[in-house]
Amino acid sequence: MRRTALAGRGVAALASLLLMAGGVTACSSPDGPDQTLGAFLDGWRAGDLTKVGFVTADGAKISANEVLTQLQALSGDLKKSSVLLAAEGKPKETGDIASGPVKVDWTLPGGGSWSYQSTVRLTKRDSDGWRVVWEPSIVHSELTTGDALGLRRKGADRADILDADNKPIVTERDVVIVGVTPLRITDEPALLKDLGAALKTIKVDIDPKALSERIKNATDDGAFIDVVTLRRPDYNKIRNRVRALQGTVFQEAKRELAPTRQFARALLGTVDVATREDLDTNPDVLSDGDLVGHSGLQERYDRQLRGTPGQAVVISRKTPDDDVEDTQLFSTEPVAGKSIKTTLDVTTQNAADAAVAGEKQPSALVAIRISDSSVVAVSNGPEGAGVDTAMTGQVPPGSTFKMVSTLGLLDKKAVTLDGKVDCPKTKKVDGREFKNSHNMVLGSVPFRTDFAKSCNTAFVNVAPKLGADGLQDASAKLGLGAKWDLGADAFSGKISPAGSPTELAAATFGQGATAVSPLAMAGATAAVARGQFKQPKLVVDPAPASPLADGPALEASSVQPLRTMMREVVTKGTGDGLADVPGKPVSGKTGTAEFKDGEEETHAWFVGWQGDIAFAVMVQKGGAGAEAAVPIAERFLRTLNK
Repeated sequence: MRRTALAGRGVAALASLLLMAGGVTACSSPDGPDQTLGAFLDGWRAGDLTKVGFVTADGAKISANEVLTQLQALSGDLKKSSVLLAAEGKPKETGDIASGPVKVDWTLPGGGSWSYQSTVRLTKRDSDGWRVVWEPSIVHSELTTGDALGLRRKGADRADILDADNKPIVTERDVVIVGVTPLRITDEPALLKDLGAALKTIKVDIDPKALSERIKNATDDGAFIDVVTLRRPDYNKIRNRVRALQGTVFQEAKRELAPTRQFARALLGTVDVATREDLDTNPDVLSDGDLVGHSGLQERYDRQLRGTPGQAVVISRKTPDDDVEDTQLFSTEPVAGKSIKTTLDVTTQNAADAAVAGEKQPSALVAIRISDSSVVAVSNGPEGAGVDTAMTGQVPPGSTFKMVSTLGLLDKKAVTLDGKVDCPKTKKVDGREFKNSHNMVLGSVPFRTDFAKSCNTAFVNVAPKLGADGLQDASAKLGLGAKWDLGADAFSGKISPAGSPTELAAATFGQGATAVSPLAMAGATAAVARGQFKQPKLVVDPAPASPLADGPALEASSVQPLRTMMREVVTKGTGDGLADVPGKPVSGKTGTAEFKDGEEETHAWFVGWQGDIAFAVMVQKGGAGAEAAVPIAERFLRTLNK
């Protein structure tokens, strides 16, 4: 049993030091002791000692191969680390005996160094010339036969991800690992059924078939087979139920976790014990048991958050009772990780998570504070894990893009609030027929009505007045399609080139080749509410290297009527489900986006703002925006206004 407070491990290769040497007999040197010492140091570095002769401390000959073998054994955990060796002056001769001081400089895993002075003794024989007196103390003065240098690691404290108030979002929290052990199971089907039912009450599902297979394949009846890791509050809700089941066992632990299981999960990522792939990819950095960030911000900033482990070089020595004892020779202290600061607001994030949790289809919600462009919530439902659609999704925006094309039309003076634009049931462009949802027909009505009711054919009618240039210009003014740098993966959009009349017609109401993320549309909506585009910001420390510059101020003659129309979407149009939401007035735009030709399924959208919060909601295959996205927006705003 190892008696030490330091955790041991083998060290992965940085540079090869000692390779197997050839030749059993070694050559002697007819030159002076300095040449022999130099040849020895060169051979030590190269792993080839065949050019050096050796004797033991009692004068017996010893082969170069045996010396190399002992060197490797004594070097222990450092045998694959690079080492610099330098003689410090000429050896001091006293008759047929000489000794030379040597500087030994090891490069330790992670780039640290350990230097010390050693001494190499030499002896001269008439016929053989100078030979090195081989003894373990050459490697280090405190080493004896049977010893080995060992590396012991001191883990660094992982830093937190902080919210906008400098409070930890992801930090160490108490968990309970729920498991089973075959030894205690009396009725496996009943156990799996009852355990699954208990976990379902806290919205956790398990695969009973897979768990049964793991139980069957367990090689030890007393094995702990982990089922799920629960936060302490979640575990407490079902504690009595699961502890009463025959076969369950429990372990308490701590994990780096967000406030809730769903909290910005895809954005933040997870912190888990290093996998075999992690260890193989970073052999010089990671060790068994290390915590590693996987996906999201935890992975992107893993090195900064993880910090730098400390390490100790020890002499590992067997004791008379066959234990192993460590004697420390050198150590460095760990350097704790450095936190990263985000703009996330816990209250807003919790409201967003609760809002999307009520939708069965995959959904996303991004909220941005209008006054300073801070991203305050990034939520993906229903569970929040997997792909971060809220930030990086690439989907057509549907009629929410009418906000963008309307800005372009107003800039070109092509429409006015009360100027009439015809809204027929269908409209053909170069043989392609465009239509409205639910076969809507409004006739010749004020453009504000076309906008509030989301008439596609009205936008097809005015598409030639907008033109491809107007579409691109309006998109650029709202930051869409530009290069953003938020310190996290993000998609700002790809705008249709609108290179043909049919593509231009489709692009005016968010179809065709245009693709956006919920983040991109939330940023554009915030720009309309603010009157100027400012790139959304998320990670503020470390600050992103290349954030996009602020856009030009939007023309008041364009943005004011656009805001009026977006308010009327809620008071008179397709977003009227938000008309009675408490708090300040809500403005916005619904969207229903076709994403595959010939398919009836559509993505549902709503973008809008209330007070200082702009947001975008998207539901994959959710149908109409009013039917799926608006209810999520309503839940979000009602929670914020409690």
